[in-house]
Amino acid sequence: MMKTVVIYQSKTGYTKKYAQWIADALQADLTENSKIKDREITSYDAIVYGGSLFATGILGLKRIKKLLPSLTGKKFAIFGVGLTPTREDAINGVKQHNLKEDELKIVHFFYFRGGFNLKKLPLIDQLMMKMMKASIEKKKKSGKLLTEDENGMLEAFDVVSDFTDRSAIEPLLSFIRS
Repeated sequence: MMKTVVIYQSKTGYTKKYAQWIADALQADLTENSKIKDREITSYDAIVYGGSLFATGILGLKRIKKLLPSLTGKKFAIFGVGLTPTREDAINGVKQHNLKEDELKIVHFFYFRGGFNLKKLPLIDQLMMKMMKASIEKKKKSGKLLTEDENGMLEAFDVVSDFTDRSAIEPLLSFIRS
């Protein structure tokens, strides 16, 4: 049986939820990014890394990417969790922002829709989100058209939303099991 680890970095819990589902389905070890050493990661046959998206960047990914040379020949999947609906253009944008072409030859990337809960964010992130909301509202008041994501952000801002979907992990599970 393949020795598998699921590593995650989550701010509000949505990424952790996906990581738990994946670890349960694969009977894999589960750990937070900050609690595992590099040499432990490289001892696994299959590695799944998940991070929350923040300004299209996947949290904690820099550290994991440094290990790529030592992960040759292993199954390696990365998933990002964000609020944006699962649209191909959005997913490709996240993929291109976080992974280079040569890295995509080693890594399989997946995107899962998470949710939004302002109160679970660290204070500095809450302030940044409030500034972003104010900027979008200013744009709207000036009569400019908002993007689909900007409209979605305004709708979701003051409510707790959870778009997690357990069935979304199936393609990732299939890749690791293949």
